[in-house]
Amino acid sequence: MSESQPPSPASADIKDFEKSLDELEKLVSRLEQGDLTLEDTLAEFERGMVLHGRCQKALDEAQLRVDMLLKSSDFQKSVPFDPETP
Repeated sequence: MSESQPPSPASADIKDFEKSLDELEKLVSRLEQGDLTLEDTLAEFERGMVLHGRCQKALDEAQLRVDMLLKSSDFQKSVPFDPETP
């Protein structure tokens, strides 16, 4: 029987990002309904700030990875994208 391999760190980061983003979207929806108490609203806002920080960190790390991959490849030598060119 073959052993299953643990998910790669990148795969785990993506899942964490997606989970945090999903939770953040649900949280925003609850806040927009406007039926929470002030205390609950503040608690949800604080949780939202934590989730936002996690999402932003994941996006920043993904951008760094993309930048590193582009710098290490021949992609930089290719022609930049021009939306005006058909």
